[in-house]
Amino acid sequence: MRTTLDSRQLLAFEAVARRGSFTLAAKDLFLTQSAVSHAMKALETEVGCRLLDRIGKRALLTQAGEQFLRHTEKILREMETARSGLDTLTNWGHGRLRVGASTTACQYMLPTVLREFKQSFPKCVIKIEPGDHGRQLELLRAGQIDLAIMPMPEGDAEFDFVPLFEDELRFLVAPLHPWAQAGGVSRSTISEETLIMYNKTSYTFRLVSEYFREEKILLSNYIELGSMEAIKELVKIGLGVGVLAPWIAREELRSGALIAFPLGRRKLKRKWGVVYLHGRRLPLAEETFVGLSRTVTEGYGV
Repeated sequence: MRTTLDSRQLLAFEAVARRGSFTLAAKDLFLTQSAVSHAMKALETEVGCRLLDRIGKRALLTQAGEQFLRHTEKILREMETARSGLDTLTNWGHGRLRVGASTTACQYMLPTVLREFKQSFPKCVIKIEPGDHGRQLELLRAGQIDLAIMPMPEGDAEFDFVPLFEDELRFLVAPLHPWAQAGGVSRSTISEETLIMYNKTSYTFRLVSEYFREEKILLSNYIELGSMEAIKELVKIGLGVGVLAPWIAREELRSGALIAFPLGRRKLKRKWGVVYLHGRRLPLAEETFVGLSRTVTEGYGV
Protein backbone atom coordinates (compact mmCIF):
# COMPACT_ATOMS: atom_id res chain seq x y z
CA MET A 1 0.00 0.00 0.00
CA ARG A 2 1.34 3.42 -0.95
CA THR A 3 2.05 5.85 1.86
CA THR A 4 0.68 9.40 1.96
CA LEU A 5 3.00 12.08 0.61
CA ASP A 6 4.70 14.21 3.26
CA SER A 7 3.51 17.83 3.11
CA ARG A 8 6.95 19.06 4.20
CA GLN A 9 8.51 17.33 1.22
CA LEU A 10 5.92 18.91 -1.07
CA LEU A 11 6.72 22.34 0.35
CA ALA A 12 10.44 21.76 -0.22
CA PHE A 13 9.84 20.60 -3.80
CA GLU A 14 7.66 23.61 -4.60
CA ALA A 15 10.24 26.00 -3.15
CA VAL A 16 13.13 24.43 -5.11
CA ALA A 17 11.09 24.41 -8.33
CA ARG A 18 10.06 28.04 -7.82
CA ARG A 19 13.56 29.31 -6.92
CA GLY A 20 15.57 26.93 -9.12
CA SER A 21 18.05 26.59 -6.30
CA PHE A 22 18.45 24.41 -3.22
CA THR A 23 20.26 27.24 -1.42
CA LEU A 24 17.53 29.84 -2.01
CA ALA A 25 14.77 27.35 -1.25
CA ALA A 26 16.45 26.51 2.05
CA LYS A 27 16.54 30.23 2.97
CA ASP A 28 12.85 30.64 2.14
CA LEU A 29 11.95 27.66 4.30
CA PHE A 30 14.37 28.54 7.12
CA LEU A 31 16.06 25.14 6.71
CA THR A 32 19.57 24.00 5.98
CA GLN A 33 20.44 23.11 2.40
CA SER A 34 21.15 19.53 3.45
CA ALA A 35 17.66 19.27 4.96
CA VAL A 36 16.11 20.37 1.67
CA SER A 37 18.31 17.95 -0.30
CA HIS A 38 17.30 15.13 2.04
CA ALA A 39 13.62 15.99 1.63
CA MET A 40 13.94 15.94 -2.16
CA LYS A 41 15.71 12.58 -2.21
CA ALA A 42 13.03 11.12 0.03
CA LEU A 43 10.27 12.51 -2.19
CA GLU A 44 11.84 11.17 -5.38
CA THR A 45 12.18 7.77 -3.73
CA GLU A 46 8.54 7.92 -2.68
CA VAL A 47 7.17 8.82 -6.14
CA GLY A 48 9.61 6.49 -7.90
CA CYS A 49 11.13 8.93 -10.40
CA ARG A 50 13.53 11.85 -10.70
CA LEU A 51 11.83 15.23 -10.34
CA LEU A 52 14.84 17.55 -10.57
CA ASP A 53 18.07 17.71 -12.53
CA ARG A 54 20.94 19.27 -10.63
CA ILE A 55 23.13 21.28 -13.02
CA GLY A 56 25.83 23.07 -11.08
CA LYS A 57 24.07 25.23 -8.50
CA ARG A 58 20.84 25.20 -10.46
CA ALA A 59 17.90 22.84 -10.05
CA LEU A 60 15.81 22.22 -13.16
CA LEU A 61 12.53 20.36 -13.37
CA THR A 62 12.41 17.12 -15.31
CA GLN A 63 9.35 16.36 -17.44
CA ALA A 64 7.98 14.28 -14.55
CA GLY A 65 8.81 17.17 -12.20
CA GLU A 66 6.83 19.65 -14.31
CA GLN A 67 3.78 17.42 -14.18
CA PHE A 68 4.20 16.72 -10.48
CA LEU A 69 4.59 20.44 -9.72
CA ARG A 70 1.09 21.17 -11.04
CA HIS A 71 -0.37 18.62 -8.64
CA THR A 72 1.82 19.85 -5.80
CA GLU A 73 0.70 23.45 -6.23
CA LYS A 74 -2.94 22.33 -6.24
CA ILE A 75 -2.44 20.25 -3.09
CA LEU A 76 -0.72 23.10 -1.26
CA ARG A 77 -3.46 25.54 -2.26
CA GLU A 78 -6.11 23.16 -0.93
CA MET A 79 -4.18 22.77 2.32
CA GLU A 80 -3.95 26.54 2.71
CA THR A 81 -7.66 26.92 1.99
CA ALA A 82 -8.45 24.29 4.62
CA ARG A 83 -6.24 26.04 7.17
CA SER A 84 -7.77 29.44 6.38
CA GLY A 85 -11.25 28.00 6.77
CA LEU A 86 -10.42 26.66 10.21
CA ASP A 87 -8.80 29.94 11.20
CA THR A 88 -11.93 31.77 10.10
CA LEU A 89 -14.07 29.69 12.44
CA THR A 90 -11.99 30.80 15.40
CA ASN A 91 -11.96 34.46 14.40
CA TRP A 92 -14.39 36.81 16.13
CA GLY A 93 -17.63 37.22 14.20
CA HIS A 94 -17.29 34.22 11.87
CA GLY A 95 -18.48 30.61 11.88
CA ARG A 96 -21.96 29.10 12.11
CA LEU A 97 -24.60 28.61 14.74
CA ARG A 98 -27.23 25.88 14.45
CA VAL A 99 -29.89 26.12 17.14
CA GLY A 100 -33.03 24.14 17.77
CA ALA A 101 -35.90 25.62 19.77
CA SER A 102 -39.55 25.10 20.49
CA THR A 103 -42.06 27.41 18.86
CA THR A 104 -42.40 29.18 22.21
CA ALA A 105 -38.65 29.74 22.53
CA CYS A 106 -38.46 30.90 18.91
CA GLN A 107 -41.11 33.51 19.56
CA TYR A 108 -40.30 34.77 23.04
CA MET A 109 -36.58 34.07 23.66
CA LEU A 110 -34.59 33.83 20.46
CA PRO A 111 -35.26 37.24 18.87
CA THR A 112 -33.56 39.13 21.71
CA VAL A 113 -30.76 36.58 22.08
CA LEU A 114 -29.99 36.59 18.36
CA ARG A 115 -30.07 40.37 18.14
CA GLU A 116 -27.37 40.55 20.83
CA PHE A 117 -25.46 37.66 19.28
CA LYS A 118 -25.34 39.27 15.84
CA GLN A 119 -23.66 42.34 17.28
CA SER A 120 -20.72 40.20 18.38
CA PHE A 121 -20.74 37.75 15.46
CA PRO A 122 -21.98 39.77 12.47
CA LYS A 123 -20.71 37.28 9.86
CA CYS A 124 -21.85 34.12 11.63
CA VAL A 125 -24.29 31.99 9.61
CA ILE A 126 -27.31 31.24 11.81
CA LYS A 127 -29.72 28.35 11.27
CA ILE A 128 -32.79 27.87 13.46
CA GLU A 129 -34.71 24.57 13.56
CA PRO A 130 -38.13 24.90 15.25
CA GLY A 131 -39.66 21.83 16.85
CA ASP A 132 -40.86 20.34 20.09
CA HIS A 133 -38.91 18.50 22.79
CA GLY A 134 -38.55 15.12 21.08
CA ARG A 135 -37.72 16.65 17.72
CA GLN A 136 -34.89 18.70 19.22
CA LEU A 137 -33.31 15.60 20.76
CA GLU A 138 -33.52 13.82 17.40
CA LEU A 139 -31.80 16.73 15.63
CA LEU A 140 -29.04 16.81 18.26
CA ARG A 141 -28.40 13.08 17.92
CA ALA A 142 -28.28 13.37 14.12
CA GLY A 143 -25.80 16.26 14.27
CA GLN A 144 -28.20 18.57 12.44
CA ILE A 145 -28.12 21.17 15.22
CA ASP A 146 -25.45 22.01 17.80
CA LEU A 147 -27.57 23.49 20.60
CA ALA A 148 -31.21 23.34 21.63
CA ILE A 149 -33.17 25.62 23.95
CA MET A 150 -35.69 23.39 25.68
CA PRO A 151 -36.88 21.92 28.99
CA MET A 152 -34.34 19.59 30.59
CA PRO A 153 -34.33 16.03 29.13
CA GLU A 154 -35.25 13.49 31.76
CA GLY A 155 -32.46 11.07 32.74
CA ASP A 156 -30.64 11.16 29.40
CA ALA A 157 -26.88 10.74 29.85
CA GLU A 158 -26.07 11.41 26.20
CA PHE A 159 -26.77 15.14 26.63
CA ASP A 160 -25.28 17.97 28.66
CA PHE A 161 -27.63 20.58 30.09
CA VAL A 162 -26.81 24.23 30.90
CA PRO A 163 -29.65 25.59 33.08
CA LEU A 164 -31.22 28.94 32.19
CA PHE A 165 -34.31 29.33 34.39
CA GLU A 166 -37.15 27.44 36.06
CA ASP A 167 -40.75 28.32 35.33
CA GLU A 168 -44.15 27.23 36.62
CA LEU A 169 -47.18 26.36 34.53
CA ARG A 170 -50.31 28.13 35.77
CA PHE A 171 -53.94 28.75 34.94
CA LEU A 172 -54.52 32.02 33.07
CA VAL A 173 -58.01 33.49 33.02
CA ALA A 174 -59.75 36.67 31.89
CA PRO A 175 -60.66 39.24 34.56
CA LEU A 176 -64.39 38.41 34.28
CA HIS A 177 -63.88 34.67 34.76
CA PRO A 178 -65.52 33.26 37.94
CA TRP A 179 -62.12 32.29 39.35
CA ALA A 180 -60.88 35.86 38.91
CA GLN A 181 -64.05 37.18 40.57
CA ALA A 182 -63.63 34.74 43.47
CA GLY A 183 -59.89 35.40 43.79
CA GLY A 184 -58.96 31.72 43.57
CA VAL A 185 -59.48 28.35 41.88
CA SER A 186 -62.09 25.93 43.10
CA ARG A 187 -60.64 22.43 42.65
CA SER A 188 -64.08 20.92 42.09
CA THR A 189 -64.69 23.14 39.06
CA ILE A 190 -61.44 22.40 37.17
CA SER A 191 -62.83 19.36 35.34
CA GLU A 192 -65.84 21.43 34.25
CA GLU A 193 -63.69 24.11 32.60
CA THR A 194 -62.55 24.23 28.98
CA LEU A 195 -58.78 24.18 29.19
CA ILE A 196 -56.90 25.81 26.33
CA MET A 197 -53.52 24.14 26.01
CA TYR A 198 -50.56 23.91 23.70
CA ASN A 199 -50.35 21.21 21.00
CA LYS A 200 -51.41 17.73 22.16
CA THR A 201 -48.16 16.20 20.88
CA SER A 202 -46.02 18.62 22.88
CA TYR A 203 -43.93 17.96 25.95
CA THR A 204 -45.90 20.61 27.87
CA PHE A 205 -49.25 18.96 27.11
CA ARG A 206 -47.85 15.66 28.43
CA LEU A 207 -46.63 17.34 31.63
CA VAL A 208 -50.03 18.96 32.24
CA SER A 209 -51.92 15.74 31.50
CA GLU A 210 -49.73 13.74 33.87
CA TYR A 211 -50.11 16.40 36.56
CA PHE A 212 -53.91 16.31 36.55
CA ARG A 213 -53.97 12.52 36.27
CA GLU A 214 -51.87 12.33 39.44
CA GLU A 215 -54.22 14.87 41.05
CA LYS A 216 -57.13 12.61 40.00
CA ILE A 217 -58.75 15.41 38.03
CA LEU A 218 -60.32 14.37 34.73
CA LEU A 219 -59.66 16.66 31.75
CA SER A 220 -62.61 15.94 29.52
CA ASN A 221 -62.91 19.25 27.72
CA TYR A 222 -59.96 21.01 26.21
CA ILE A 223 -58.86 22.96 23.15
CA GLU A 224 -55.35 22.44 21.76
CA LEU A 225 -53.55 25.07 19.73
CA GLY A 226 -50.09 25.39 18.20
CA SER A 227 -49.71 29.06 19.07
CA MET A 228 -49.24 30.67 22.48
CA GLU A 229 -50.60 33.94 21.13
CA ALA A 230 -53.77 32.21 19.96
CA ILE A 231 -54.18 30.59 23.39
CA LYS A 232 -53.94 33.98 25.11
CA GLU A 233 -56.46 35.55 22.74
CA LEU A 234 -59.04 32.81 23.33
CA VAL A 235 -58.59 33.17 27.08
CA LYS A 236 -59.03 36.96 26.86
CA ILE A 237 -62.42 36.61 25.16
CA GLY A 238 -63.57 34.08 27.75
CA LEU A 239 -63.57 30.85 25.74
CA GLY A 240 -61.71 28.93 28.40
CA VAL A 241 -58.81 28.72 30.85
CA GLY A 242 -55.25 28.76 29.53
CA VAL A 243 -52.40 26.70 30.93
CA LEU A 244 -49.22 28.70 30.37
CA ALA A 245 -46.03 29.88 32.04
CA PRO A 246 -46.39 33.52 33.23
CA TRP A 247 -43.32 34.70 31.29
CA ILE A 248 -45.20 34.00 28.07
CA ALA A 249 -47.92 36.44 29.13
CA ARG A 250 -45.90 39.05 31.03
CA GLU A 251 -47.47 42.03 29.27
CA GLU A 252 -51.04 40.72 29.68
CA LEU A 253 -50.47 39.94 33.38
CA ARG A 254 -48.89 43.34 33.97
CA SER A 255 -51.78 45.16 32.31
CA GLY A 256 -54.46 43.05 34.01
CA ALA A 257 -55.74 41.59 30.73
CA LEU A 258 -55.05 38.14 32.19
CA ILE A 259 -54.83 36.79 35.74
CA ALA A 260 -52.71 33.81 36.84
CA PHE A 261 -53.48 31.14 39.44
CA PRO A 262 -51.52 28.02 40.53
CA LEU A 263 -52.68 24.70 39.11
CA GLY A 264 -52.97 23.37 42.64
CA ARG A 265 -51.17 23.02 45.94
CA ARG A 266 -48.43 21.08 44.14
CA LYS A 267 -46.58 23.28 41.65
CA LEU A 268 -45.83 22.12 38.12
CA LYS A 269 -42.38 23.42 37.21
CA ARG A 270 -40.07 23.05 34.22
CA LYS A 271 -36.32 23.58 34.05
CA TRP A 272 -35.29 25.34 30.84
CA GLY A 273 -31.77 25.31 29.50
CA VAL A 274 -29.42 24.80 26.58
CA VAL A 275 -28.87 21.17 25.59
CA TYR A 276 -26.03 19.69 23.54
CA LEU A 277 -24.40 16.30 23.01
CA HIS A 278 -22.42 15.09 26.01
CA GLY A 279 -18.69 15.76 25.82
CA ARG A 280 -18.81 18.37 23.04
CA ARG A 281 -16.48 21.30 23.51
CA LEU A 282 -18.42 24.40 22.59
CA PRO A 283 -16.67 26.83 20.24
CA LEU A 284 -16.60 30.55 20.98
CA ALA A 285 -19.82 31.39 19.10
CA GLU A 286 -21.81 28.72 20.94
CA GLU A 287 -20.38 29.70 24.33
CA THR A 288 -21.38 33.28 23.63
CA PHE A 289 -24.90 32.20 22.62
CA VAL A 290 -25.30 30.28 25.89
CA GLY A 291 -24.11 33.27 27.91
CA LEU A 292 -26.50 35.63 26.13
CA SER A 293 -29.37 33.18 26.65
CA ARG A 294 -28.69 33.27 30.39
CA THR A 295 -28.72 37.07 30.41
CA VAL A 296 -31.88 37.45 28.35
CA THR A 297 -33.88 34.90 30.39
CA GLU A 298 -32.85 36.14 33.85
CA GLY A 299 -36.35 37.44 34.60
CA TYR A 300 -38.22 34.44 33.23
CA GLY A 301 -38.03 32.24 36.32
CA VAL A 302 -40.48 31.87 39.16
